[in-house]
Amino acid sequence: MTRPPSLIFILRRTLKPLSPPAHTSANFIRSMATVHQLAQQGFGTGTNELYDRARPSYQPAVLSHVRSATRGTSPLNVVEIGSGTGIFTRALLAHPDWSSSINQLKAVEPSEGMRSVFTQTVKDDRVSTAEGTFDATGVEDGWADIVIIAQAYHWCPDYDAASAEFARILKPNGVVAFVWNLEDRDGAEWVAQLRDRIESEEKGTPQFRLMLWRATFSTPSYTKFFDPPEENEWKYALPGTREIVTDRALSKSYIAVLSPDKKALVVEDIAKILDNKGGLKWMDEEKGIFEYPYGTVVVLCRKK
Repeated sequence: MTRPPSLIFILRRTLKPLSPPAHTSANFIRSMATVHQLAQQGFGTGTNELYDRARPSYQPAVLSHVRSATRGTSPLNVVEIGSGTGIFTRALLAHPDWSSSINQLKAVEPSEGMRSVFTQTVKDDRVSTAEGTFDATGVEDGWADIVIIAQAYHWCPDYDAASAEFARILKPNGVVAFVWNLEDRDGAEWVAQLRDRIESEEKGTPQFRLMLWRATFSTPSYTKFFDPPEENEWKYALPGTREIVTDRALSKSYIAVLSPDKKALVVEDIAKILDNKGGLKWMDEEKGIFEYPYGTVVVLCRKK
């Protein structure tokens, strides 16, 4: 039986309790010194093509929400930090609210491998890419209307230094937008089982779900330069297949660094989870396409 694809957005505004800063580190000076070691390895050369192929893009409603929060007038100067292979950049450039609203987009990414894929997949004369990190972007003072960080900020090692850097490069009334996609464990039993399995390999890394990044909002630089954060969440279902689920799991940094034997065990366990079909809902059973429950969180931070 074939079911039409479902795409259900749930929008809610929340302000959750914030924790004190977890840790700090020295500023990045033309090196990878402040990039987490597992991120360097898990997103290193040879892993980025799978990442670009397997990871989901960003929902149109999310991109419209970020555009509506931007207080500058078109054309806009955009800084994207942790731009990766360009998944978010491509979605932004293709979105009708953004496609004609961008003056320049400066993509900042510490991984050479990711920058290589980015330059192959993002073809727009308004876009440039350079090495940099959250606290050392190389962007001039007061240049940006908006700083966007998609699927990356949880790796930040120094929240206070990053907040100071965001404030430095933003224009007055500029905005920072943090964006994350994540499998929705509440959307289906099999997704909860999948996340339990792959998250058991995290090795103590600062993943988004741990919410360590919330410490940003109580740092001296953040409270000095920014208003309290505004948070929204969307939940929806994407088309999924066994291959998509497996490849997406293998694209996680903490899975990418596993030995071949351990990766094979992860793949075997994912197959068993999908075989059990816990709460799995078909979109097109004949083609093997089912609902893949997802959520997106956007946190907006407005410069004072």
